[in-house]
Amino acid sequence: MEPFKTFRGVVATLERANIDTDQIIPKQFLKSIERTGFGPALFFDWRYGKDGTPDPAFELNAPIRAGASVLVTGNNFGCGSSREHAVWAVQQDGFKAVIAPWRGDAAKRIPGFADIFKNNSYGNGLLAIELAADEVQWIFSAAKNRRLEATVDLAAQTVTVHGNHERTFRFDVAPDVKDKLLNGQDAIGLTLAHEAEIAAFEARHDVQMP
Repeated sequence: MEPFKTFRGVVATLERANIDTDQIIPKQFLKSIERTGFGPALFFDWRYGKDGTPDPAFELNAPIRAGASVLVTGNNFGCGSSREHAVWAVQQDGFKAVIAPWRGDAAKRIPGFADIFKNNSYGNGLLAIELAADEVQWIFSAAKNRRLEATVDLAAQTVTVHGNHERTFRFDVAPDVKDKLLNGQDAIGLTLAHEAEIAAFEARHDVQMP
């Protein structure tokens, strides 16, 4: 997994809530045993018409969204099944970060992301960012009918939207998640960092079978 670095990229907006994993990457694309090639299938049923050509009415097909690397969407993104392919599809289509709003209050909070999707994102180097609903709505409005860029800085935990009215938003991320992303460590990499200690433990506890 590559270390997450500060970047500036084009913003793509998909103002829909409760986008489930079957919309992110439909089930017919889960047959592959490889972890590559999922980018073109992202949002397949929305992205393409019945003849297989890109649907110009779909938001992400707009020319002003070409090359986008920051996806801004509605709350509860990635709900549904636990398929890790959903994260792969988002990444392989060029996105490095996804921003979604949380709603409600501490007693009844609707998250920006489904828990499994968020955990899968962090495990694959995709940054899932939760902002307040009014902050995300501001981004939706700022990006309407225009090409918008933003800088995502994980170390500072900020998203800066550029333009005539530049604005910076701060987001929270668990310290251990932040450290893993900045250092490019997934669960396997974190384990291998202690390979010497593991080998020493196994040597001390080697049980000989009779």
